[in-house]
Amino acid sequence: MKDETRGQEDAAQDAEACAEALESLDRISLDEIAFDDSDVDVQDEPEAEAQSDDQDADDVEPAEDEADHEDTESEAGNQPESDTGEETVLLNSLPAEDSLTRELPGLDSAPAVDETIAMGDIPLPSVPSAREAEVRHRKMSPKRRNLMVAGVVAVALVAGGAGYAAWNGYQQEQAAAVAANSHTMMSVQIGVHAAGLDCSTGSKIPVQVSGQDSDASSVSETLYVDEHGRGIKLLPGDYTLSIAASPIAADGTIYTVPTTKTQVTVKSDGQDLSAQATFKLKVPSADTVTDDQIDAAAKYAEEGGCSSAAAAKILQQAATARRDAAANAVSASEAQAARDADARHKATNLYQLDIPVEWYGKVATWQNGSTLCIYLAGDSNTPIVTLVAVRDGESFTPDEGDTVLGTANLGNGYTVYASGPVYPYVVPQTINGRTQNPVSTYPMDTAIELVELTTGNRYTYSQIKNVLVGKDGKADAATKLECDYLAQILLPSIKAQD
Repeated sequence: MKDETRGQEDAAQDAEACAEALESLDRISLDEIAFDDSDVDVQDEPEAEAQSDDQDADDVEPAEDEADHEDTESEAGNQPESDTGEETVLLNSLPAEDSLTRELPGLDSAPAVDETIAMGDIPLPSVPSAREAEVRHRKMSPKRRNLMVAGVVAVALVAGGAGYAAWNGYQQEQAAAVAANSHTMMSVQIGVHAAGLDCSTGSKIPVQVSGQDSDASSVSETLYVDEHGRGIKLLPGDYTLSIAASPIAADGTIYTVPTTKTQVTVKSDGQDLSAQATFKLKVPSADTVTDDQIDAAAKYAEEGGCSSAAAAKILQQAATARRDAAANAVSASEAQAARDADARHKATNLYQLDIPVEWYGKVATWQNGSTLCIYLAGDSNTPIVTLVAVRDGESFTPDEGDTVLGTANLGNGYTVYASGPVYPYVVPQTINGRTQNPVSTYPMDTAIELVELTTGNRYTYSQIKNVLVGKDGKADAATKLECDYLAQILLPSIKAQD
């Protein structure tokens, strides 16, 4: 405000100085400008006559008046003539026919204004030649030159003062705009990713904001944004943003809170800060959510994330119910898995093993001492693999039609041998009637199931029949396929008995 007042005072002073200079210029009569080429200024005689008139008016003694008049005439008589011999002609000395008014053809004798500007009785100078202009410049009195310079300076000051006032006003407007913005709350947007969150039915995301605003005031508060990251309003300044707690979705989903913190600078309204501040809230397994996580989410939902405390309470109950249901489901699954594992676990007097998960429910077993047979469920005459423990150093001979499919050393002086039919080879030939002492013949559904169990369904039945086995009757490729699969799913589980 002080700068604005000072600027107005400076402009007023500049205008006053200009007016004084222009007034001084107005006081210069045109008679002063009209002079001849002589070295003496023609204005001296009028000035002397004016002084004489003034003295008469003041009743000065005649002797003094005559003396002054004689001195003036003497000085005038001693001046040399001009170089050109020309003299300036005044308009009031012209003949009547050269007057500014004349008769125009067709208009009788009515006076009319000439094409030049009518000046009344004011005498005007003739246009000087280049020589006369140079002489007049040399003879111009310092007073008149100073007045002319003062006029030019005054005009410049007026223009400069007006420009300064305009610039000063613009600067003040800009400063006022900046000051206003620095005290205006700015809406900003951040980036958030929370799958399934709809803040119109769930709670908003609490964002912890700390830092310093444009007034150098410390800021520490919790603001809330929707699933699009909108809802934060701050004064311009520098801030640190982080997620305070999880929101609660309408179905009770609780999110994992990211631990990251982001620095941002708020400059303008509607600013998009998602490039600098983006937070990803992941959905954990519902059974792993803790009571502390639910309580923290409910607290912020009640304080500002929901429309009311009642709405926050409903969301808290939904989160608790969802967690409990998931935990119960996991517990039930674990219990069933334990029962299944117990059912799959088999043991003899020398070793123990687990039936492969892929086989569970599709096979059954019979046991005799250290011998364990795994056969197709519902058909004990269709063994898949037979396990026999043999003392190290002793030989093993499989049953007729079976092939040794792999071994497992127990480390206690015994080795377990796994043997059985090579079903990927035997089954296709049996179906085609090309048997080589097959144990039996198989219906198509049984044949497909046997191939799946012994190969892990890595090949279809038609691929086994037409490509893997082919028409040459060789079983090498089929045998390798079954051996590799059993080595992956069964043999590693065979361990010595505790």
